[in-house]
Amino acid sequence: MIKQISIFASNEPGQIVKVTNVLSEQNIDIRAMCVADTQDFGIIRLIVSDTKKAKEALKSNNCVVSTTEVLGIKIPDRPGSTKKALELLADNNINLDYMYAFITVSKEYAYVVMRVQDAPAAEKILAENGIELISQQDMETL
Repeated sequence: MIKQISIFASNEPGQIVKVTNVLSEQNIDIRAMCVADTQDFGIIRLIVSDTKKAKEALKSNNCVVSTTEVLGIKIPDRPGSTKKALELLADNNINLDYMYAFITVSKEYAYVVMRVQDAPAAEKILAENGIELISQQDMETL
């Protein structure tokens, strides 16, 4: 499992800049980012190189922050790889709340971050079917 930071912010200019400035000042790398919004507020979801330090820094800068456990997988960066993982979850009646993905410089693999309803079952099913799970340590050292 991976620790994801969620920052709740008003939907106005400069909110993401504030978050990235705080992290930059603390020398924390952003590994993945997903931004979702409504008319009034946004949720900035981050996977970072140092979750604990990032959470403390953001809170000390008046950000509303929470941490969530999410599932991470490493898949070949080619068509159909995500489909296989998603089909395994659907075929085993595991609901997907949201997901986002990113690649690294090598472009050999894609990394997918997922929030699912039954993480232990999802991990087991994916691993048994050859989908490589990634850990918090993996994310920190990418």
